[in-house]
Amino acid sequence: MVPSEAAGRRETDIDAVDAPERIVSLAPSATASLTAMGAGEAVVGVTAHCDLDRPVVGGWLNPDYDRLADLDPDVVCTADGLQREVRDELRDRGYDVCHVEPDTLAAVVDSVEALARAVGRPEAGSALATELRDRIEAVRSRVPERGSDARPVIYCEEWGDPPMAAGNWVPDAVAAAGGRYPFCEPGERSQEVTRARVAGADPDHVVVHHCGHGDRVDPDVLAERGWDLDAPVHVFDDDLLNQPSPALVGGIERLAAVLHGDG
Repeated sequence: MVPSEAAGRRETDIDAVDAPERIVSLAPSATASLTAMGAGEAVVGVTAHCDLDRPVVGGWLNPDYDRLADLDPDVVCTADGLQREVRDELRDRGYDVCHVEPDTLAAVVDSVEALARAVGRPEAGSALATELRDRIEAVRSRVPERGSDARPVIYCEEWGDPPMAAGNWVPDAVAAAGGRYPFCEPGERSQEVTRARVAGADPDHVVVHHCGHGDRVDPDVLAERGWDLDAPVHVFDDDLLNQPSPALVGGIERLAAVLHGDG
């Protein structure tokens, strides 16, 4: 049933005593996290961008509120500052909303636990978060010891038109994998960059993970725009670096393989 308006205005990090039976996820990261913690069976609706076979209720920023109402969710999940208006609209309509906005690697893992509490699965969320932290630490432990200035420089491109250096948790991910990232500070939004700035950083590796393209990006995309960088180009599925979910840890593991000779 649709909760009361008062319930719908609860704090972002809601704690559910009982596991809700009907969850609508309007964020691909929430869908991936819910699935990873074993709560996928309770998800009754998703966006067109989510990787789960459930009824679609529109896009990430433009859900169909009538379709959503037909699904009668107990909790609706949103994520990122770009979905704040969606979150507020949902609360105005009386829904319980779990909204998270992780902007660093640590916050991504913490958000998995927050989501788990909101859907009444705190133990599953804690176990998943512990697994993710252990995997991150395992990567860090394998990174060769060297001064920060001696670490390989990596340029991660989140979007190509205009070229955008990935921000948020990506600087942390690169650092965990043993690289150096002189384009954004952890927690900063992605930034438009020029060829001169990227070339001036003299990257040892380039990772292309254009949002919404999966791994379907031509590795020659930089050369075709006239960016002749003296560095190998690696195309990643965009979920591995753009999605604040367990997929990000897989991205860190892949980055480490690239940086240390196994990618």
